[in-house]
Amino acid sequence: MLKNLLEERKCFKLVCGAGNEDADEVEKLVAVYSKAGCPFFDVCAKPEIVDAAKRGLKRAGIEKDRYICVSVGIDGDPHITKAVINPDKCVSCGKCKAVCPHDAIQINNGYAVKKERCLGCGQCVKECPQRAISVISQLQDYKEILPKLIEKGIDCIEFHAISENEADVDDKWQQINERFDGMLCISLDRSELGDRKLKERVQRMLNKRQPYTTIIQADGVAMSGNNDEFGTTLQAVATAQLFQNAAFPAYIMMSGGTNTKSTELAHLCGVKPHCLAVGSYARKIIKEYLLKDDLLTNSELMEQAVKIAKSLVDISLENMKDD
Repeated sequence: MLKNLLEERKCFKLVCGAGNEDADEVEKLVAVYSKAGCPFFDVCAKPEIVDAAKRGLKRAGIEKDRYICVSVGIDGDPHITKAVINPDKCVSCGKCKAVCPHDAIQINNGYAVKKERCLGCGQCVKECPQRAISVISQLQDYKEILPKLIEKGIDCIEFHAISENEADVDDKWQQINERFDGMLCISLDRSELGDRKLKERVQRMLNKRQPYTTIIQADGVAMSGNNDEFGTTLQAVATAQLFQNAAFPAYIMMSGGTNTKSTELAHLCGVKPHCLAVGSYARKIIKEYLLKDDLLTNSELMEQAVKIAKSLVDISLENMKDD
């Protein structure tokens, strides 16, 4: 059970991307990381992507003790945003395409964003000298989408609650709790709220739940884990420490800028997460294999990709063990 993995600190979660609507890539990611020993997978809240993740598990031949989580967001949360290029301002300099970590910029009579591949990281926005790129939120009607996702057979719902709007957070959280009785996850960082208000929000949300039926995802800097450095993961560890010190009756998961250094730094700081979630870095290290059309049928390519992925999973879990 997922709960047992969390309690034993044997839980590694692959973040396929809350905005990743590329079904082929999700299938490949799940297949590779399932073979590599990853038990927990986070995908975007679309039924067809849940199907893709399940196909990945079948491809790996390991469906038992594997768990799928879907991520839903709220207005203002970066995880559910998509970049949009204004063709009237774009001068086709190519700087956005050069920095996009997910190959979401395409050239077709000018530069445009391939929506299903955009994860909303905002790197293109920062790089554009013409300010031709903006981001928009992709909001979903929870009453419509949640029943469809639950019908698919999911194990967890992750609520990205990075917002200053307390009323909206409470409303969306209530809707999720009314419709799903499994494990829930709250994803939060320190970008919008100070420590005191952040802890007050978590306490209020946990008051609706039974003890240890909730994961608190301590986000550092969302979608920033491209570099394998201590500094990149520092904020994730600090946020996890904040929640650990609060002694909430919930599991703690580190995410946002996470990499191979995350659990090592956490160990040095006395932080003991129940789970590590890795997205940008986990995808980056096997990117060349994800681009291969025959990855799922070429045993040699699959073996190579799994070996790389397994090194990340193994080192992360090793550092989470209790002394």
